[in-house]
Amino acid sequence: LVALENVQETIGDYMLIMLVENISGLSEENSDFSVEMIPEINSAVVTFPGNTATDEFVKKFNQNRRAKQQSITARCLEVTKSLIAENIPPNTPNDYITVYFENQKNGSAQVVDVQQLPDEGAAIVTFSDHKGNT
Repeated sequence: LVALENVQETIGDYMLIMLVENISGLSEENSDFSVEMIPEINSAVVTFPGNTATDEFVKKFNQNRRAKQQSITARCLEVTKSLIAENIPPNTPNDYITVYFENQKNGSAQVVDVQQLPDEGAAIVTFSDHKGNT
């Protein structure tokens, strides 16, 4: 995973995809990567499902003239064992959240902790392995 930061609202999905294609030599159309825009924090996440050298991509991206013109920077996302689950209904038991994420349909990852954030309608779910939060 690679985070693209300082992605302004004026930059559309398609332009960002073309920029990633130009720099990486890969094709979004062939499912070599995917881009998820996160407009709330002026960012995007690029996911490379294959054996793409993300460190090399980040280096090339940060040296790219077009990326520099747009002030977009790239960095590798660190591996984490936790995620934030949003839209959790009030008074949802931790056991329900645990069983949900441990269900095979939802990744079958072993949950080691659930910390609810009731004011935000969210919960921080921590897994025993970083692969559980995909």
